[in-house]
Amino acid sequence: MASKGKYGKYLRSLIVLGDYICINIAYLIVCAIFNFYPDLYNHLIWSLINVAYIPVLLFFSQIHNQRIIYANHIVITALESTLFHAVILVSLLFFTNNIDKVWTKQIVALYLLMVVIIPIWWVSARKILKIYRRKGYNFRKVIIVGYGRTGKILEKALLSDAGYGYKIMGVFDDNSKIGKDNKLYKGTVADVEAFAMKHGIDEIYCALPTTEEEKVITLTRFAEGNAIHFYIIPSMTPYLHRRLHFDSIGDVPILSIRTEPLENPINTIIKRGFDIIFSGTFLIFFPLILIPVAIAVKISSPGPIFFKQKRTGLRGKEFYCYKFRTMRVNDKSDELQATKNDPRKTKVGEFLRKTNIDELPQFWNVFKGDMSVVGPRPHMIKHTEDYSKLIDTYMLRHLVKPGITGWAQVNGYRGETKELWQMEKRVQYDVWYIENWDFFLDLKIIYLTIINAIRGEKNAY
Repeated sequence: MASKGKYGKYLRSLIVLGDYICINIAYLIVCAIFNFYPDLYNHLIWSLINVAYIPVLLFFSQIHNQRIIYANHIVITALESTLFHAVILVSLLFFTNNIDKVWTKQIVALYLLMVVIIPIWWVSARKILKIYRRKGYNFRKVIIVGYGRTGKILEKALLSDAGYGYKIMGVFDDNSKIGKDNKLYKGTVADVEAFAMKHGIDEIYCALPTTEEEKVITLTRFAEGNAIHFYIIPSMTPYLHRRLHFDSIGDVPILSIRTEPLENPINTIIKRGFDIIFSGTFLIFFPLILIPVAIAVKISSPGPIFFKQKRTGLRGKEFYCYKFRTMRVNDKSDELQATKNDPRKTKVGEFLRKTNIDELPQFWNVFKGDMSVVGPRPHMIKHTEDYSKLIDTYMLRHLVKPGITGWAQVNGYRGETKELWQMEKRVQYDVWYIENWDFFLDLKIIYLTIINAIRGEKNAY
């Protein structure tokens, strides 16, 4: 019989056991590298290394209970836990008067290994756990109370990946007409308590409107009295397709609709530093690409090698974006997007667009500071003027520097936008990137961009 979510504590214990195995493997590798073997003294150091991980478990192991989490967040937390372990270990060595007996090289080598091994283990464990859940194990029985628009959005999210391990046992709503179209409909709100007790429900998600305050309070008391996790879904969810952030003013809870990680000066410095190093390194070797491409562009049609166009940048500031010229010189370049069979394109330009080589001069824009390696793609001025009137959140994409590649592009939303919904999806991905940025997300996007370029993209034209 498939195991319910309440047995997840055993899976968490297995992951913790794996952590200790990884730490000790790293220590043994350090022993081998420096050609020494644990004696009585080194056994003490070995013990302190393991003891130092106990506080890490107290502060960081809760991440293993989260069923919906992105890999880059797992990696960041794993690195934070490793740094915290280093602080604890050094503190233990200091208080036990062993700090002067440890080689700096050994400590550095140990943590160079751990910052690689621990994140790989955590991500791998999560992948294995998702496979396990897709087979029908370690699931949580949940019900949704309130099946309006918010409830339907929640249902879709919970069922979007079987690897999350959610099993929706039923939905409840006082509108009995729902039962005609949904087999999951199990009754009205008054039927929730009996159903939950009979089927051993683990979690109740309440998506009732704020006008149903008495019903919400009754369900809350029932859940607390029967050790059932109870979650309230804000009724504004259908209108705010983003992660809300909880805070409080005194004892009054508040929800903020947006956070921007790049408002943090440290994050800004990290991103800009990476941009300078990445683009600077590329520009050193750029002549190797520039010379053959310049010759090909010149042979393809009369005109300049580079095409420059005003685009919308950070906070709406305009800048000149550079590309290799892929079209014959024309007077429509600032108004019309390239289409699949655009007669303006040259054969050389077609190849440059397919392989994304035409975008490479934008590394100069990155080095100058107009752009970033990763960010929302910069649009021509006319598109900014047009779409900002049609899409409410369009201008939010200018809260960060535009990028050579972006989250929307690696998810298939690049190239021509024939219909409004295509641009709306692109903006949705761009805003999600702004609100969820971290350094490892940028690395993931760069990796996916390279993979997509090698495979070829149908919208690259």
